[in-house]
Amino acid sequence: MLFTTATFSFLYLPIVLIGFFAFGRRAPALAAAWLFAASVFFYGYWMPEFTLLLLGSIGVNFWIGERIAARQGPVRRTWLVTGIVLNLATLAYFKYANFFIDNLEALLGTNFGVGRIILPIGISFYTFTQIAYLVDTWQGKVREARPVHYGLFVTFFPHLIAGPVLHHAQMMPQFANRAVYRFNAAHCSAGLAIFCIGLFKKVVLADGIAPYADAVFVPVDAGAHPDMAEAWIGALAYTFQLYFDFSGYSDMAIGLSWMFNIRLPFNFDSPYKALSISDFWRRWHISLSTFLRDYLYVPLGGNRKGRIRRYVNLGATMVLGGLWHGASWSFVLWGAMHGAYLMVNHAFRALTAKLGWRAALDANVVFRLSAWVFTFVSVVAAWVLFRAETLQGAWRMLQSMAGWVPRGTDHGLLWWNAGLQPSVAIGWCAVLGAVAVFSRNSNTLGERLLATMQARPAWRPPLAGAALACAVALVIVNTTRSSSSAFIYFNF
Repeated sequence: MLFTTATFSFLYLPIVLIGFFAFGRRAPALAAAWLFAASVFFYGYWMPEFTLLLLGSIGVNFWIGERIAARQGPVRRTWLVTGIVLNLATLAYFKYANFFIDNLEALLGTNFGVGRIILPIGISFYTFTQIAYLVDTWQGKVREARPVHYGLFVTFFPHLIAGPVLHHAQMMPQFANRAVYRFNAAHCSAGLAIFCIGLFKKVVLADGIAPYADAVFVPVDAGAHPDMAEAWIGALAYTFQLYFDFSGYSDMAIGLSWMFNIRLPFNFDSPYKALSISDFWRRWHISLSTFLRDYLYVPLGGNRKGRIRRYVNLGATMVLGGLWHGASWSFVLWGAMHGAYLMVNHAFRALTAKLGWRAALDANVVFRLSAWVFTFVSVVAAWVLFRAETLQGAWRMLQSMAGWVPRGTDHGLLWWNAGLQPSVAIGWCAVLGAVAVFSRNSNTLGERLLATMQARPAWRPPLAGAALACAVALVIVNTTRSSSSAFIYFNF
């Protein structure tokens, strides 16, 4: 079920909200169970065949978490390793088995005739969420004795499909707070407004520019070679499509959670404003970056074992982060590309700090502008690998972006074939770029809205009414389209 559909907005959400607060007035435990059941239904509506896999994963991880918490000494570590192996094995089977078989067939020049394995939606997110829970339990940070609360922690529908990746300690105190189960007009009106902002990002901005990215990437993957302008405009179009698609989802998830008096961690902090690749990863998909740092980079040794080992750990972490996004060599190379970026970034900062230039450079306007341009262009180049379906297509795009266009290439042919105007694509990119770089961050806007709603009760009905009208209009617009596009991160 998509957040952008009439079924979700006009049926599912009102029923779940009414039931949650109706049960919450009498028994918070019943309200939590209702929300857990509603979240499982939300998942099953999209992929009913994998609902049992989700519930089985929850049951097994809860049981293993109990074993870890109840044991002492080496036995606890054995249970932890068992849980992590089971989670990763399940993820590997569903997400990477096809990739492994395809590469093995290509290597051996044969065809095993094995059927394709369908990827369960959201499996990467709920698997990482539960691995984090097991590690936190082993470290003595958390312990969960209530199956319903644990199930709700994993399945809470705003985050279930595309994140953020949650920590048990972020959610359990909220589920234990009786105030969460009582309707709060300030939270509901502010949450509805933030949901509407995210809906606008997805339905108008991301879906609006998507055809200009597809018009280039699809034929290039099929063998066409773009000219330089087509390659850059196509890459920029996807850069902004991905940003507004995923940040739109994140805003909607936060807004929906606020309606239930629950706070999710912010997952975006204006990443295209970053002045370095390290800064970019502190701003983009924050929950995944934090997970990779805390549960992969640090256990590998982080920066504690010397400069060379630090760079190796950075590279390994980013390659595995790329592989997490998808089972293809394009994602592996995308991760490796960002790993190389991070190595260069850390080496440059270490050199300038050693020479005593760091403070002067950070205060220099020209350097900061140059750093922003260099970071943004580097990110755009890497997104080509992220978007392209084939390595050959990605290579053709990068060649054209670098100015190497084969002789005889028909300039503007891809736009003409798609019936699109390059001037319109340039306009889209300019507008969306300005919004991404110069507009106020939606997290900050949301916090200010919430503070205003709490301080000025009289403003709640007008804000809620305006947001509701806007949301209804956007959903209707989306419904009238030939098809509703899923969020990009649903594929991961």
